Amino acid sequence: MASDLLSVGYEGLSIDALVSRLRIHGATVLADVRLNAISRKQGFSKRALAAALADAGIEYLHLPQLGNPKDNRAGYGEPGTAAGDGSRDAFRATLSTPEAQDALRRISAASESGPVAVFCYEADETCCHRQQVLDAVRLLSTDSAVPELAGAQV
Repeated sequence: MASDLLSVGYEGLSIDALVSRLRIHGATVLADVRLNAISRKQGFSKRALAAALADAGIEYLHLPQLGNPKDNRAGYGEPGTAAGDGSRDAFRATLSTPEAQDALRRISAASESGPVAVFCYEADETCCHRQQVLDAVRLLSTDSAVPELAGAQV
């Protein structure tokens, strides 16, 4: 049975602060749902992030199949608007692909062993596609007769 899902954005955080938050919440896996796991911010590109997490005993899992294409990101900053709704509708199509469904199942399976942090940039998940990723994982869990999880935003 799935145990927990966490939502975490690295906006405004240092790598040390991120790792500290993950450890406080008992995260065992960080599922990176960025399309491209690169960042201008030191420590948040794929290799450096994976190394920092490994040092803390946290598994790094990059799932680009759940990434939001660059041309679909602007609307997420405007939840409840036509642009925001359009971006979310477009990303729903991404989530319905077989590759994305497999990635969602990987998050769900990982959460059976301990808390999984679903990770992207934005501090506020309502302005990020990871909110839809979390909802989709919860829906998979519900479809599998697993109780819905209350995602904690880290």
